[in-house]
Amino acid sequence: MSIPKYAADSPKGEITAALEDCGCVVVTGLMDTGLRQSMTEELAPHMAAARVIEDDDPEEFYPGQTRRVTALVTRSASVTDHLIAHPMSREVCERFLLPSGEFGYQLHVSAALEVGPGARTQVLHREEDSFTFFPLPRPNLIVASMWAITDFRSDNGGTLLVPGSHRWTEDRVATKEEIVQAEMPAGSVLYWLGGLLHGAGANTAGDRRYGVILTYSVGWVRQEENQYLNIPAERLAELSPEVKQMAGFKMYRALGFHDPSAS
Repeated sequence: MSIPKYAADSPKGEITAALEDCGCVVVTGLMDTGLRQSMTEELAPHMAAARVIEDDDPEEFYPGQTRRVTALVTRSASVTDHLIAHPMSREVCERFLLPSGEFGYQLHVSAALEVGPGARTQVLHREEDSFTFFPLPRPNLIVASMWAITDFRSDNGGTLLVPGSHRWTEDRVATKEEIVQAEMPAGSVLYWLGGLLHGAGANTAGDRRYGVILTYSVGWVRQEENQYLNIPAERLAELSPEVKQMAGFKMYRALGFHDPSAS
């Protein structure tokens, strides 16, 4: 099974139907050159300061030769203003997360990832692996997006995915023939469901593969990234009501109450 690919002006219903069927989909042409450049410039000092593991341990979850920067709500106005609440991402979240999280969803992880030359293949995993309470296949708890700042190719670490694995039981193991690689031009976005097996590919090329990952979860689970610590009060005050809500700064039923007088 291959990864479905659609242009930005394709009907959203067709895109979400393909995502439901395969567990992953690529949408091209959603981010222009100027926006990619702005993100790269805003994140450049943080990327330069990121720790890079030179001596890779194959037992580690994150491969060596990879830079990873989180807290993008604080560190990149371009990501915050243009990607976090992107209409296509909202459509995906509402289609797949609202049935399991009737009162809303939230930003689960924000990170910029740069896979450098020599990086190995990452172990296949699921975004929902933290929620072991639910047996596989789980209800939709997370949806993920990877925005391509540079081209994603088979030789520079394009994301590996196993289409259809979001419906598998725990005893099903992916064969080599079932693993496919997301190749997409810069400006595209890859969406996948939280139950889909995936991982970064190996980079055997001379250039770096740069992407921004934004994942979203139902509002009643704990976020993988602690947005309340990563977003200082002065930055929070600058956010739009929509982004503030999506970052998790809203009660979900009785979850998340606080006393302002204690702050």
